[in-house]
Amino acid sequence: METQGEGGHPYIPRDLKLPGYVPVLLSQSTILSVYGISSLLVVSFMWILSGRFPKTSKTERLLMCWWIFTGLTHMILEGYFAFSPEFYKKKTPFYLAEVWKEYSKGDSRYAGRDSCVVTVEGITAVLEGPACLLSVYAIATKKSYRYTLQLAISLGQLYGTAVYFITSYLEGDNFAASMYYYYAYYITANSFWILIPTIISIYCWKRISAALQVQEPKKTKLR
Repeated sequence: METQGEGGHPYIPRDLKLPGYVPVLLSQSTILSVYGISSLLVVSFMWILSGRFPKTSKTERLLMCWWIFTGLTHMILEGYFAFSPEFYKKKTPFYLAEVWKEYSKGDSRYAGRDSCVVTVEGITAVLEGPACLLSVYAIATKKSYRYTLQLAISLGQLYGTAVYFITSYLEGDNFAASMYYYYAYYITANSFWILIPTIISIYCWKRISAALQVQEPKKTKLR
């Protein structure tokens, strides 16, 4: 059972106003298991499917797995949050609402509809989500813009995550119900969107630079 504060909810600050709040109906293990199994199925499907595309390296297949995973996460999970301002009032165990009720224990700005968080998540869901799926297509079909697109999305993810952490710090960084939720949800869950986009940015930067180095001598010979 959740520990209810003076505001009738488990979040910090305790005096956060959430009229009509309904406690989390699904257990933490259920919420995390559904997300983990669903993600594993999506990634496994893409890994198998990507093997059917000719001349696709293991690195490219891993990238396709990442982009479909993060793209669907942006569009479904974050999209639901951005356009469902009263998710915490859900009286039935609707999974997407339960995810955000649970995650808000690590960052109550979600339950409180912090304007910065809503903006970042909204942009991420509407722009970056579809762009991630476009990256899957671009890699599979060897489009010339595939590295530029992946670099742009990765930089966007890094920017959004930086804004997310910095604004929390500037506002006191006190939005987690406990240190457990702070490190499990706020720190660990978001760290993947720092580490992986950084690696992809470096990878794409090197590929773009290498392509330009090949083009330069050709241009010189034509003059």
